[in-house]
Amino acid sequence: MTAALAFPTALFSFALVVVACYWCLVIIGALGVDTLDPDVDGTTELGGLTAAMSALGLHGVPVTVSLSTMIAVAWFVSLSGTVLLDRFDLSDPLTIALGILLLAIALVCAWAVTSALALAVRRFLPDHKEPSRHDFIGRVCVVRTGRVDRDFGQAEVTAADGSTALIQVRQTGEESLTAGSTALIVDYDPEGSFFWVTAYHAELDPHRS
Repeated sequence: MTAALAFPTALFSFALVVVACYWCLVIIGALGVDTLDPDVDGTTELGGLTAAMSALGLHGVPVTVSLSTMIAVAWFVSLSGTVLLDRFDLSDPLTIALGILLLAIALVCAWAVTSALALAVRRFLPDHKEPSRHDFIGRVCVVRTGRVDRDFGQAEVTAADGSTALIQVRQTGEESLTAGSTALIVDYDPEGSFFWVTAYHAELDPHRS
């Protein structure tokens, strides 16, 4: 217990408690594994923690998994080093200096192990494309509201994986789109968070066989 609260292990001990609480919340369903990952919005721009992890070569796994692994490894390495140093009767200045060195070693080991994990995931798991709203462009949808105009409309679209989604749709034309009508999604408006559609014509459908 003393070693866990000594420098530098104490820095990782408190972080490990946070990690343990987080994964308990994941297990009971209160949080998701991808809590710290950016929301999918059809862009490829990353920011904050995700960008930092990618810069360290830790992309390919959820940020929470990378952080948890790094903290656990750093805690174990620093704890082992602290226990080893406690066996020697060292002066305070030397103890502090060795503690700083141990902190650096723990961080390097944590990065190395987590990087190897991320590399293994990228190598052995099949590549997959993150879902995007733009994936719906070019697909046929079914209108679920009484009308679709410049200000109102909803439709149901089927994604490539077979799942369905209810989306907001708008049209600039005067074509009659009522409940049950089929429409072709032609564009996405990120500011309004809706899709532009037009009346469906089979010859315009890029997914038709």
